[in-house]
Amino acid sequence: MYVIQNSELPRAALPGIEHVTLAGSENGLKNLSIWEQSIAPGGATPPHRHDCEEVVLIRTGSGELHVEGKVHRFGANTTLVVPRNVPHQIINSGNCPLELVGVFAVSPVPVFFPDGQPIELPWAS
Repeated sequence: MYVIQNSELPRAALPGIEHVTLAGSENGLKNLSIWEQSIAPGGATPPHRHDCEEVVLIRTGSGELHVEGKVHRFGANTTLVVPRNVPHQIINSGNCPLELVGVFAVSPVPVFFPDGQPIELPWAS
């Protein structure tokens, strides 16, 4: 599949997070996954890690990246870089939705709690 109509892709959610997988293993990819998410004000990802590198493009909103005991604040038009297996959490600290695109160096994307327990996601990764 060479052209994907994003508006026709299935949506999924976790509390405070709306998600769509733009491209990934369902499109035949093995080394790349692209996710689009909207995190509600006050919402957050659970603390988690991935067995791959992750780049997050912040489109709108503001928030905090919690990683290695430190808080890194960010706003729109910024890029977050998370190395492989580094536990992290993204929190929307603003008063409007935090819109982001996540890029992962593997497909499907395994997601784990910091202690290594797998996180079951309600979407295709």
